[in-house]
Amino acid sequence: MPKVSCIIVTYNAMKWAERCFNSLRQSSVPVRCIVIDNGSTDGTQEYIKTHFPEVEFIQSEDNLGFGKANNIGIEKAYKEGSEFFYLMNQDAWLYPDSIEKLLAIYDDYPAKKEIGILSPMHINGTEKQLDIFLDKYIAINFEKTRLISDLYFQNLKPFYEVKFINAAHWFIPRHTIETVGGFNPYFFHYGEDVEYANRVHFHQKKIFLVPGSKVIHDGKQSLSKVDYNKYEDLSVETNILNPNLQNAFQREKKALKQSIFKNVLIGNFDVSQKLSKKYKKISGEEKKLLEIQHQVRQTGPTFLKV
Repeated sequence: MPKVSCIIVTYNAMKWAERCFNSLRQSSVPVRCIVIDNGSTDGTQEYIKTHFPEVEFIQSEDNLGFGKANNIGIEKAYKEGSEFFYLMNQDAWLYPDSIEKLLAIYDDYPAKKEIGILSPMHINGTEKQLDIFLDKYIAINFEKTRLISDLYFQNLKPFYEVKFINAAHWFIPRHTIETVGGFNPYFFHYGEDVEYANRVHFHQKKIFLVPGSKVIHDGKQSLSKVDYNKYEDLSVETNILNPNLQNAFQREKKALKQSIFKNVLIGNFDVSQKLSKKYKKISGEEKKLLEIQHQVRQTGPTFLKV
């Protein structure tokens, strides 16, 4: 049986802790679990240690965000010989055969080094609908996959190649970690999975969605769930750091200049001010962003201490 490590970043996870960690116990494929807690204040730490003593618990002194905290878990699992890394959100849980069915696809696929990420089908908390974001990702990929058509005619293939799926449930082979690395620490919360997927594609690896494997993601069912008053919109920085794009920094600066000018002309001064602020930010970070651009193009365990 392959060595699978499940890595979960927690922050006030009490609402989901019982279902989340019980589901790992019931997995038909044995899973060791590493939790990195980002400073919970609702008793999450004590609950996990008391009720799930098998969990390897790491307490972060600071809130590291999603990517940096996951990197700590990935590093630990890698050093201890894990063959697969299952990244799962705290507001999520498995069915007993979820990982087993992902492994079956991996085992049957002839060119294993092509596989960057395997994802199960994300079901929302009602367990009666697909997660709304999965609906979106399937729709975006409709021309290539025809998955919606196959769902309608009940003629599903074992897997479908997609451009992106969010990191609520990612099943990552060890060779992906060794080639692509970990999450980019530039991103604190939101955007880090998009940036990682860009690097997966840059390194000629694929992202597969596996209809036979289903899991729960009890996230907010709204495509506009990100509060940009609380979290910065980093789509510009994501483009700049996308290794698949050439001259991305200069192109984004040029696009911002054009957008600022256009919005001033039509009287959208609030928008132009926000864009100007973004322009000044990335201009001030030019050296740092160009250094990261170089890093993300490297082959190896980038951003990881392994």
